Amino acid sequence: MREEGKDHEETDQDFDHKRTCTEWEAILPTLPKQRGWMTNHLVQYQGVWLSPSGLKGVMLARDHFKSLPTDILLSTSPKAGTTWFKALLFTIMNRRNYPFSSHPLLTTNPHDLVHFIEVMIDQTPSSSPIKNSFSSPRLLSTHIPYSLLPNSVKTSCCRIVNVCRDPKDALISQWQYFNKLRPKEMPPFPLEDAFELFCDGVSHFGPLWDHALGYYRASQESPEKVLVLTYEAMKMDPTVNIKRLADFIGHPLDPEEESGEVLERMVSLCSFENMSSLEVNKSGVQQFTAQFKVPNSNFFRKGQTGDWRNHLTPTMLESLNKISKERFSGSDLEFLYG
Repeated sequence: MREEGKDHEETDQDFDHKRTCTEWEAILPTLPKQRGWMTNHLVQYQGVWLSPSGLKGVMLARDHFKSLPTDILLSTSPKAGTTWFKALLFTIMNRRNYPFSSHPLLTTNPHDLVHFIEVMIDQTPSSSPIKNSFSSPRLLSTHIPYSLLPNSVKTSCCRIVNVCRDPKDALISQWQYFNKLRPKEMPPFPLEDAFELFCDGVSHFGPLWDHALGYYRASQESPEKVLVLTYEAMKMDPTVNIKRLADFIGHPLDPEEESGEVLERMVSLCSFENMSSLEVNKSGVQQFTAQFKVPNSNFFRKGQTGDWRNHLTPTMLESLNKISKERFSGSDLEFLYG
């Protein structure tokens, strides 16, 4: 009888999943559209620009993702250091479970170890790895803006680590990344077009400023729940900020780990130089959905700050800094337009 009940429960879950997909199919044609970066178009949903498949993931997460109080959720806008921070958080949480000489990150891409909730939920719940394959505490990630997070995340005691990045570098990194993923039948995406859309807020999971400010305001209201870090701060002083991360997620380093080699080896393991040199990150592929796959090498371009200087014209720089100054005014994110 127990197995029959289980089968019945899974059938109900599958039905609810299909109901969300039906809602997505119905709403999709009604939404405002703009030119896409790697697809024909993006759609605007509740003030956020998403790919059609991205919207589906957001809606499924909204209806079906159940947060646990022990969850750790990494939140980033695209190309804000997602891969790096997945590696850092995984290493912090599992530093006593694996020797550095045979660490999973040496043979596994960070995206295979820390999954996006909006991607993982995009399948029938009865086979969802979120439900069946993760022990507590779960380390998960998302690109979803704070305004569209599932209510179970907002109301639970889970902790959220948000990473934001200088909009100028974020623009260049997104442009380079999505250009590589455009279908062969589509022409290359000029920087001028990407710049115009980005400034208008038309970018994946954007506007970027809204994404950053949503989590920043949540961190001001609930600092014990939401921590905001910047890509630039981690690049500048990884040891200090790894300790800060470890404290926040409830895995603080003990004095021996701080004074010994553990902290230094975590920094080295997760460094761009090491991660980009690994065979798995040169030749592997991420099959996020049936239609969307990304070579692992695409996640490792330069790992630098300030690359915008090699691409933006003085006019572009002035315009983008002006927008960022206006949008971030009055927040601790002001330095991101410097």
